[in-house]
Order: sequence, then C-alpha cells, then structure tokens
Amino acid sequence: MSLRLFVPCDAGALAVGADEVVSALHGAALERGLTIEIVRNGSRGLYWLEPLVEVATPDGRLGFGPVTTADVPSLLDAIVAGKAHPLALGKTDDIPWLKRQTRLTFARCGVVDPLSLDDYRAHGGYRGLARALTLKPDEIIAEVTASGLRGRGGAGFPTGIKWKTVAQTAADRKYVICNADEGDSGTFADRMLMEGDPFVLIEGMTIAGIAVGATKGYIYTRSEYPHAIAAMTKAIAIARKAGLLGDKVAGSNFAFDLEVRSGAGAYVCGEETSLLESLEGKRGIVRAKPPLPAHHGLFGKPTVINNLLSFSAIPYILDEGAKTYADFGMGRSRGTMPIQLAGNIKFGGLFETSFGITLGELVDEIGGGTFTGRPVRAVQVGGPLGAYFPRALFDTPFDYEAFAARDGLIGHGGIVVFDDTVDMAKQARFAMEFCAIESCGKCTPCRIGSTRGVETIDKIRRGDRVSDNIALVEDLCSTMKLGSLCALGGFTPYPVLSALKHFREDFGPQQPRLQTAE
Repeated sequence: MSLRLFVPCDAGALAVGADEVVSALHGAALERGLTIEIVRNGSRGLYWLEPLVEVATPDGRLGFGPVTTADVPSLLDAIVAGKAHPLALGKTDDIPWLKRQTRLTFARCGVVDPLSLDDYRAHGGYRGLARALTLKPDEIIAEVTASGLRGRGGAGFPTGIKWKTVAQTAADRKYVICNADEGDSGTFADRMLMEGDPFVLIEGMTIAGIAVGATKGYIYTRSEYPHAIAAMTKAIAIARKAGLLGDKVAGSNFAFDLEVRSGAGAYVCGEETSLLESLEGKRGIVRAKPPLPAHHGLFGKPTVINNLLSFSAIPYILDEGAKTYADFGMGRSRGTMPIQLAGNIKFGGLFETSFGITLGELVDEIGGGTFTGRPVRAVQVGGPLGAYFPRALFDTPFDYEAFAARDGLIGHGGIVVFDDTVDMAKQARFAMEFCAIESCGKCTPCRIGSTRGVETIDKIRRGDRVSDNIALVEDLCSTMKLGSLCALGGFTPYPVLSALKHFREDFGPQQPRLQTAE
C-alpha cells in the first residue's frame, strides 16, 4: 500500500516536533511494509494542532493532529485500516476554523509543496504575472490602485499611489524592496508565507518591478528566520532557472532579479529608511523625510518598499481583477487581512478574513478566549507599539479607520491576548523600555523620552507622587508622538496612553496580582 502524507516544514511545526514525527512515520512505515511519500508543506496556520499530519485520499486530504511520535504507530494503522483515530479531524478543508476564513493571500499555504513550481502553477500560480505581461506598466498600476490595496505593514498607505510615484520618477535604475523584517510581537504571517508559499512573493515583486521599471529587488528579513531565508533562497534559484527571473522574465523583454538580505534583528529596521541604511551596509538609523524613498531610496534611486503581505496580494489582484479583490472588506479597508492570534489564547494561529470582523469575534469566537480559561482583560493589536483595548472596545471592526478612531492601529495584524492576571502598569513600562532598547538613538524624543518614561512609571508603581508622575508620563507621550522621527518613538505612546486610559486602577503602588489558574 502506498500513502501520500503531508507534514509541515513550517518553523512553528518544527518547534513542536514535526521533524521527529516525519522520522517516526518513515520508521513505522518500514516496519509495516508500507510505501509512503511525505510532502513537507507549509503550515495551515492552526498552530494548536501542530504537528498536523494530512493524508491524501480520493475525496480530499484528511487531517490528524496534534501528532506526537508516540501517536505514529496507531495513526498509520488507523489510516491503513480506514478506522477512526482519536486525533482525526476529518477533511482538513472542512475544519470550521479553516472553513470560516477567506483565504486569498494564503490560499496555497499549507496546501502546496513550497518549493514545487509545478505545484504552485497547478494552484493558480503565475497567472497574475501572465496577465501583467499583457498590460502596459501604467495599466498594472491602475489595476493595483483600483483594488484598494493598502500597505499591510501598519501604515496603510495606498500601494498603487506609491508605485505610481516611483514609476513617474526618472532614474537610470530603480529598486523594489520587500520589508519582511517581521519584528512585532504576536506576528508570524511573513514567516509563514516565506516558508509555505515563497513563489507568491516572488511573483508579486516581479509584477511590481515590471510596473515601476525596476530591474532589481531585495527581500529584507530577519536573521532569526533561518528556515524562511533558506526557503526563499531556494525558491529564487528555482524561479531563476525556470526563466521567471533574470534578463527576460517569462520570455518577455522585462528584466528583474531578486536577492534575500538578512538584518541583525534591530526592530527599528522595520522602518523603511532604517531598512535602506541597513541594506546599504550602514548602521540602521532613521533618515529624515523628505526625500521619500519613492524619490530617493536605495543607493539614492527611486525605490518601492512594501510589506511582504502587500506584495503577496498582487498576484491575486492581477489574476482575478481589481474589482474582485475590492469586493472584500469595508470602507477604505479593501480585501483581506491575515490576522495572527497569539498570547494567552486557546486557538492561536493565522486567520485570513475580510476587513470588518469585530475584535470580539476574533478573540472570543475564533480564538476561543484565553488559554488559561480566565477572563480576557486586554488585547494588544498591532505589535508592541499597538494600543491595549479592553473588552468594552471589542465591538471595534478590524479596519484601519475604525481602530484609528479609537486611538489604536492594526499594524501588521497581530493580536496578543491577556487574561485578568495582567498588570497593565507593567505593560506600559515594557512599552517604554522596549522603545529605549530598540531606539536607533537619532532623535531625542525617542532616545531620551523612552528612558525617562521607564523611570517615571517606576515611580508611579512605587506610589511616588502618582498624580504628578502620571501627568508627566502623558506629557512625555505627547512629546514622543509629535517629535519623533519615525513610528518607533511616535507610536510608543499608544500602549502607554491606552493602558492609562482604560486601566488607570493599575497605576499606583503595586498590589498583589491574581494568580494564574492551575
């Protein structure tokens, strides 16, 4: 008997024993005289079920998880005999958590072999590029603009406008840069795509290069992502060998090539101008703007810088059309957002859905509440610089403008959940401390303001002139917000002020916190 199995090579799955499960499957199959093929796919994003083992059947793939090495013998026996198993999940595509999603960007992640170009094409890959090659560059940009796609890195700037600016700027050379420096707490979408569907990024960046007249692209990511770097490097080599990168992209007259570059882990290098400095071999320090990177970017040339999720949405937009993509979402937030659920949450993972779902739905229904079973007290959306929202704000739609109206931001789509044992004054202190540690040091409001913020919050927590020091923290936040050169110092006030606004009772002499349930 021959079986085709799927076991993720995603770093999240590897962390909980996916490689060991693969070894156990090979050993158990050998003992039983079975012939098995194991495809190392990406993760489906249901991390509480990892390692998720799937078996191909004529009726679709069946899922089992979370699988340990001890489960392997009984699992194989059940699959061969066609009998039930305690870890059986039914058809993977029918798992409610997965079925409820609208997967456009992540449609192939967890489904295909990440490094199989044939598999990518069989699931719709490179159809977007094929259409792009039938259009004029300005027509490609018009399509992206009409889709309503906005930057998925946090700023939410319209992608089409950025591309148009670069396209209209005269230069002898232009660049396309993918910001995959995913440093926000509770985020992992960039890593998942690089490990699980790398060709979608390559295709999206190639289309961008053709649209703006760039011939060279760089994917800037973190050294902490070794599996993603390896997958992207291999995928680029495969695409280049297939003629999809190089002097004549897909046989056209357009040239475009790609390289992966890794940073040393500086959070501030997620800011586009610091990223440029790092790419040029310099210390990652923020540049004053103007000039904008679209006019004067990498090596002084016009440069498109977009987040990985923005580029990865491009193939779908070109393949299915701008209107189809824009039909998803609400208000000025069009399309879908891959939302990452993390922290103290029962069902952590990646949930891609249209803009407009409420924060309460995401935390309570999709996420299942806290892992500890205690009440949710706060959620932080948008990474370490995102605001803390209490349950009273759980009716907020996941939308750029809706969050901004409540002094929040959606950032890269990360949601970190806290139960009722959290000390919000401690969290506010952490925001200031994080800023102080990660500051590039170029501007005074960020460098000095964050350090003074830590000291002042420590005084508040000791009960030292609480009212006066709270007023001082608020003043510091105002200075940082208005005077910092980039979003690191400018957004640090969001978690601090939201903690003060919604959880004022935590700011004072430290009290014993509730103990986490056993």
